[in-house]
Amino acid sequence: MDIKKISDQLSVSGQVLPGDIIALKKGGFRSIICNRPDGEGADQPTYNEIEAAAKKAGIQARHIPVTAGKVRDQEVSAFGVALRELPGPVFAYCRTGTRSATLWSLNEGANQTPIPDILSATKAAGYDMNGVVRRIANGGKTPTDVADTTHDIVIVGGGAGGISVASSLLVRSNDLDIAIIDPADVHYYQPGWTMVGGGIFNADQTAKTMASIIPSGVKWIKAAVSAFEPDNNAVILDGCRVVKYKRLIVAPGLKLNWNGIEGLTDTLGRNGVTSNYRYDLAPYTWELVQNLKTGRALFTQPPMPIKCAGAPQKALYLSADYWFKNRTISNIDIEFYNSGGVLFGVKEYVPALMDYIERYDAKLNFMHTLTKVDGSNKRAWFNKVDGEGNTELIEAEFDMLHVVPPQIAPDFIRASPLVDENGWIDVDQATLRHKAYDNIWSLGDVMNAPNAKTAAAARAQAPVVANNIMYDVGQAEGLSHYNGYGSCPLTVERGKIVLAEFGYGGKLLPSFPRWMLNGQKPSRMAWLLKEKILPPIYWKAMLKGKEWLVKPEAITVAKD
Repeated sequence: MDIKKISDQLSVSGQVLPGDIIALKKGGFRSIICNRPDGEGADQPTYNEIEAAAKKAGIQARHIPVTAGKVRDQEVSAFGVALRELPGPVFAYCRTGTRSATLWSLNEGANQTPIPDILSATKAAGYDMNGVVRRIANGGKTPTDVADTTHDIVIVGGGAGGISVASSLLVRSNDLDIAIIDPADVHYYQPGWTMVGGGIFNADQTAKTMASIIPSGVKWIKAAVSAFEPDNNAVILDGCRVVKYKRLIVAPGLKLNWNGIEGLTDTLGRNGVTSNYRYDLAPYTWELVQNLKTGRALFTQPPMPIKCAGAPQKALYLSADYWFKNRTISNIDIEFYNSGGVLFGVKEYVPALMDYIERYDAKLNFMHTLTKVDGSNKRAWFNKVDGEGNTELIEAEFDMLHVVPPQIAPDFIRASPLVDENGWIDVDQATLRHKAYDNIWSLGDVMNAPNAKTAAAARAQAPVVANNIMYDVGQAEGLSHYNGYGSCPLTVERGKIVLAEFGYGGKLLPSFPRWMLNGQKPSRMAWLLKEKILPPIYWKAMLKGKEWLVKPEAITVAKD
């Protein structure tokens, strides 16, 4: 008897015997549901035998038999009634537990539980419910197998990657039938939020309406994705609307897991706790920096992967530069708590960064992960790991705390059949094509290629995906390969930047001749690039399909 817990209310397993009932009683179960019809197997006890043993043990029992592979709507309804009426926790069983897990999933769909939560719970218990996801989305009832809409190319996500790849496709062929799925009303230039937190940009400079940037000729489906049916070439939206595709591009970005740090959501935006990773909080960062005259300022970086791995220390540098130039820095203790073991992952840029760490007299605390915040009492707790793997909880006081939250793929991605064992879209790192489904591609922060998750990376990836889709439809001469390019303009002070540009394996990939711009040294030209040139390149080039400096080379290959 291998019991799998699905929720606090329900656990399931395969076939049980009358002799197992006492163990279930000792395990705290108060009710049993049998979902297996009598006579399915030669070694199967009847329901009456199970019921008798349950009654003797003081456990209630109910029989809701389901024919294998044929879960009917009325059986889902009966299962839901049983869960409401029977005392919990409830134990349900069939031959393997799959029918019981399916009934629970469909009933939760009827109760409007978010689909990713349902898929995640059953997946954790060892049951894959993606085969009934459309029924879950349809409130547990059997839907019609008809698409609400169909497009040649469907793009999930209207962020930097999604908009850019749509535009790059249209540049190659302006009559493509493309749809973008995204529920957001606003599109953000997220690389600008560090500058907002440093008092250089205003927040409204980093936002435009989604309607204004969707490329002309592209259908905007303003809805949230619930799940994927890659075997049926379908995307399931909230409300069980079905969008079918010939080719799919997945680019929804990351989920900022604010709840991954205890107490953080209770104090964000007040008590000196801020983050440049949120549009509405970046101005609060600048407010705190200007008002802090003495005290302790802490800056944190969570475990990788995160988007823009340099952003946590960018907040430190711009804050410290303000205090340095206003001659208050001697009264402020600055500390950087980094979950990793190095200041920056590409060693060639570390010497220039260390010069500024020393200039600002900032203390580096490596292998420290923020786990808890008490904003009212200005306390933070970090899990410290030493070289031998031993852990220690460290408490620190603060007057200002800049937090970077842990980051994961969105729930509907992690619960999908498209991901690897770590929850990221599983692609070939060169072609960005899915490893299992050859009509699916991915770009941006959500896929598992080992590159830095930056807007510059998405800018380089979009033309690669566009070209490779056109090759797939027979309208390009060869495949393009992504080299892992990413860029991180490290704002070490107001007016100077260390421009880190690199690809897979930390290989340096500078865009400019060394005599013009040496990225390993702080540069005013790099600052000009960040402040004046990159924002219009983003809005007027990248999102419009203009592939300046990132036009991919096609590698001619023989088709099968």
